[in-house]
Amino acid sequence: MIKSDHRRHRDRGERDRDRGERDRDRGKRDRDRGERDRDRDERDINRAPVTNKRPRTDDGEDNFMTKTGGAYIPPAKLKMMQAQITDKSSAQYQRIAWEALKKSIHGLINKVTAANIIEISEELFQENIVRGRGLLVRSLMQAQSSSLMFTHVYAALVAIVNTKFPQIGELLMKRLIAQFRRGFRRNNKTICLACVRFLAHLVNQQVAHEIIALELVTLLLEKPTDDSVEVAVGFLKECGQKLIKLSPKGSQAVFDRLRTILNEASIDLRVLYMIEVMFAIRKDGFKDHPSVISDLDLIQEDDQFTHMLTLEDDVDQEEHLNIFRFDPDYEENEQKYQEIKKELLGEGSNAGEDDEDDDDEEEEEGGGDDEEDGEKNEEKQLILDNTETNLVSLRRTIYLTIQSSLDFEECAHKLLKIQWKPGQETELCNMIMDCCAQQRTYEKFYGLLAQRFCMIDRKYVEPNQTIFKEQYDTIHRLETNKLRNVAKFFAHLLHTDAISWEVLSSIKLNEDDTTSSSRIFIKILFQELAEYMGLTKLNNRLKDSTLQPYFEGIFPRDSPRNTRFSINFFTSIGLGGLTDDLRNHLKAVTAANQKAATNQRVRKTSSSSSSSSSSDDD
Repeated sequence: MIKSDHRRHRDRGERDRDRGERDRDRGKRDRDRGERDRDRDERDINRAPVTNKRPRTDDGEDNFMTKTGGAYIPPAKLKMMQAQITDKSSAQYQRIAWEALKKSIHGLINKVTAANIIEISEELFQENIVRGRGLLVRSLMQAQSSSLMFTHVYAALVAIVNTKFPQIGELLMKRLIAQFRRGFRRNNKTICLACVRFLAHLVNQQVAHEIIALELVTLLLEKPTDDSVEVAVGFLKECGQKLIKLSPKGSQAVFDRLRTILNEASIDLRVLYMIEVMFAIRKDGFKDHPSVISDLDLIQEDDQFTHMLTLEDDVDQEEHLNIFRFDPDYEENEQKYQEIKKELLGEGSNAGEDDEDDDDEEEEEGGGDDEEDGEKNEEKQLILDNTETNLVSLRRTIYLTIQSSLDFEECAHKLLKIQWKPGQETELCNMIMDCCAQQRTYEKFYGLLAQRFCMIDRKYVEPNQTIFKEQYDTIHRLETNKLRNVAKFFAHLLHTDAISWEVLSSIKLNEDDTTSSSRIFIKILFQELAEYMGLTKLNNRLKDSTLQPYFEGIFPRDSPRNTRFSINFFTSIGLGGLTDDLRNHLKAVTAANQKAATNQRVRKTSSSSSSSSSSDDD
């Protein structure tokens, strides 16, 4: 007992000594820091004359030379200073305009609520947020981190801006990802909570793809600690409903991981209670934690641009966008944004508080300008987008949906939720086939996906049949690996009767109409069909009387040469049993030809003998 007391006193003494050493080290660092500050002050004193206040120029330019913009200047005075400068290309004018833009953006972000978000977004578009996108993103992140309860409002505002300027939404995501990674490395729970909450609502608004949500939760729960599990639970509360809707199996894996952590009970009891609450919220269907409230559900899914960024991407935060830089093409760039603003808000978008008196005069001038504006709007409606921007966006959406799905049923469900325009069915079918061709080996996922669409609606059958004919006509352009995947893809559709067998009418199996690539395609196609259906069932299908017109090119009977080529081809690939009827036909034709040749020789012989006998009688 005495020894244990002595040991405790000794341990306490060692801890006190360690604490004292740490205090001495901290004091030494403070002294060094103080000496550096004194040296810096002395250098500053020696460098500039001693005055009671900082020197300033008459034009007030020194107020903007610091990184933060210097002393505060009232907006009225700032506007007056800007009006006094006539050269808009000067650095001084641009600096004043930059400060005005920064203050305007910051003020609008601070005023936004769920009730006035439409009006604030319109006022925001009045400002040049392309030039000030760094300022806008910084203000959004600062406002969100200090007011977490309004995160869903800021995310809705970002969703509105992202539909018109996707680069702003992308920049915000890059900075959030970088900030989360810094907070995660430093074990800063406050930063991580703010970042994941913003990202969660960006996923809810479909500005961010759901794959980043799954990556976040997987990272946080990979090596669970009290803080990481708390952050993960807070993240799931915000976007769990949307995640279950977009990726059911992925979200199920996340909740399975939480259940494992709950059973292991290796973390604090408080966090275990949080996990149990999370399961209760999930059981209630997230009724108290909706992904998007009705007041903020402002953007259609088709109009939104979803960014595919991951936690492992090497993101560029573009910090240079936060500070003023002289623009030699300032007036030209401002004019470009004015045109964009007119497109977004209409011709009257430049009417502000200063133009209220001019509006009355314009109304008195008559309706001539309104008629001209109406004609301009009609002309704009006739402009065709030949850049295929919408097509590229559609293909990107299809690709991301396919890649983020765990099975073909989930993928088909997600794709069917997209509001397809007439004619886009062909693009969907093309995209499924292209994704299949790009794989290293054939994946049945794509065949099942295409089959599901053909079974759901017959309007997807004709595009797939057309694609078959197009692919066969250009099969020589494909590499061997892509060719094999395409052949197996269509073999699946044929054996499931997802598409009609009449597509085989485009195949002409003879020496003249085939190439090495097309023969490889036919070989893989029929070998896959035989494997799926069995040789007997496949043979019965090929002998179907209603389908015979479509197989005349594959089993030609027009000439013995072509017939023999087809027989030899199927025999060489191990499917000679499909050509039994063709062999009988060839034998019959050969026998008939031989008999005809024999009869012809007999006739020639008899005619020559009769002519010789008549000559002997003479």
